[in-house]
Amino acid sequence: MDDFRLAAAIRQVRQSRGWRQVDLAERCGRSKSVISRLEHGDVGSQSIDTVRAVAQALEIRVDLVPRWRAGDLDRLLNRAHSGLHESVAQAFRTRWPAWNLIPEATFSVYGERGSIDLLAWHPGRRALLVVELKTAIVDVNELLSTLDRKRRLAGRIAADHGWDPHAVSAWLIVTNDRTNRRRVIAHAAMLGSALPDGRATLLRWLRDPTGRVAGHSFWTGSRPEGRSQARGPTRRIRGHPSSVESVRAT
Repeated sequence: MDDFRLAAAIRQVRQSRGWRQVDLAERCGRSKSVISRLEHGDVGSQSIDTVRAVAQALEIRVDLVPRWRAGDLDRLLNRAHSGLHESVAQAFRTRWPAWNLIPEATFSVYGERGSIDLLAWHPGRRALLVVELKTAIVDVNELLSTLDRKRRLAGRIAADHGWDPHAVSAWLIVTNDRTNRRRVIAHAAMLGSALPDGRATLLRWLRDPTGRVAGHSFWTGSRPEGRSQARGPTRRIRGHPSSVESVRAT
């Protein structure tokens, strides 16, 4: 993120709308002094949530692009995602073998392109499941928008494989770590509204997928059982009932 480019963008977009600094402050729930500091390039003293709130009020998209050791970060992140992908796929093979899986199901439908981490098909119930895997939660709005788009297009994607689903369901799986838990709890209302079904409902549905589900849950550890390296029972943190549970594929 270029601090001075962001400062200029905030100032120019605000002025193009005919807003005063106090008008922008009211719309994003921050003080006028915060707006003034941002417009003068003092971005580093503000929290990321504050920067995003100000930018969102102006309909400016702010991307934070982490870089580390000339490409090593991409390899590290890909390895983490691959590990989660393999763990979830293994759980389907061992615990829910009636499901057929297509990993990284790519699509191009009416100009919309992308891939689904795991597209799962239950032929007995003609149930289709879109599985989205996240090792880190960054932008919840974009995450839900992307998942909704994949779920909307999933029926068309399934038809390309000769599947005719009765219903399309969605499951967001997030690596269970402290940072992700904080992010999920911070956005519990939004996630709970879009993906209300919790661990118990999801696991029961996977065994007999009648109807439709839309849920989110954590995945613990790299082994199929979902057990973390630290022994002891999984604890449930107070919050939205479906937003803080860990999946154990048992």
